[in-house]
Amino acid sequence: MKKLMRNLLLMTTLSLSTFAAYALDVTKLPDVKDGIVSIQTQDPVKDVGYVVGDVVTRHITLTIKKPYVLIEESLPIVGYEKTYRGQPIGVYLSALSHTKKDEGDQVVHQLTLDYQIFTSSVVAKRAAVLAEYVRLLNTESKDREVVKYRVPMWEFVISPLSVFGQIKIEDDMSQFRGPLLMDTSNQEKRLKTSLVLLVLSLLGLLYIVGKNAWLPRMGGPFAKAYRTIKKQTNTPQGNMSESLRVAVSSMHAALNTSAGHSLFADNLDEFLAKKPAFTAIKSEIQQFFGLSNQVFFEANAKHNVGAEPVAWLKQFCRRCRDCERGLLPDTLSTKNKA
Repeated sequence: MKKLMRNLLLMTTLSLSTFAAYALDVTKLPDVKDGIVSIQTQDPVKDVGYVVGDVVTRHITLTIKKPYVLIEESLPIVGYEKTYRGQPIGVYLSALSHTKKDEGDQVVHQLTLDYQIFTSSVVAKRAAVLAEYVRLLNTESKDREVVKYRVPMWEFVISPLSVFGQIKIEDDMSQFRGPLLMDTSNQEKRLKTSLVLLVLSLLGLLYIVGKNAWLPRMGGPFAKAYRTIKKQTNTPQGNMSESLRVAVSSMHAALNTSAGHSLFADNLDEFLAKKPAFTAIKSEIQQFFGLSNQVFFEANAKHNVGAEPVAWLKQFCRRCRDCERGLLPDTLSTKNKA
């Protein structure tokens, strides 16, 4: 019974001492000795761009060595607004979370403080979560010594909800803001795709209509013949014109060069067996030999190439050029056929 009364008396004395310490003006209390309290603060990464209504959260870890203990009643009061030089700063403590862990010779206190902003301005202005003072009690001192410890302040910038007047952004830059960049990833992808398509298109165009033989299957005999035939036109002399003779001679030269020998109708199958790519235009080759026979040997020879033989020769030579390059020959127009 006596032991119980002694404990109750000790608890009452401690509570009264704590209440008295809480009622003291914190600025008049002595600072705690070095090495008794250690602190770790985790403040928000950014310190600019906050507006009215935003919540700023701080995480604080206080490690207090015994025999000193934290007077928990000295922790910041939720809903209390700090003042600076008698003026409210517009930052309220909206929530407080406190946990502690006894580690034998010391106690670790975890504090999470949420501050909400209730102020704004027409221009960006500096604000701060002001320093907090907590009280510590020395449980082994005879006079119940009470000391204070200062939790450091944290400064940040409150931005206006709307811009007033002209703002020079270079005068309001922060190392946390970083450069103001635009997302150009989509444009870069489209540009790269367009460049690839352009290069492929130019290579394809160069390959098809190129005049030189520095690429495989370019500048072949039919490509050269086609450039010659394109310059020829039908004349009033009809099928026996000089343009037609030049065009037919150019085709004969290309066929002979491609075959490696003189090519005629009687050895056409041998040529097609050697170069099967020309099999698709076998009938046109036979028509060409009929046209050649009419131009150079028999005026009444049948060829069935139509009334404009030079125009037909241009299409025929282009089809031969496609076969020469390993391409599928395009469709021969039927307007020149009889």
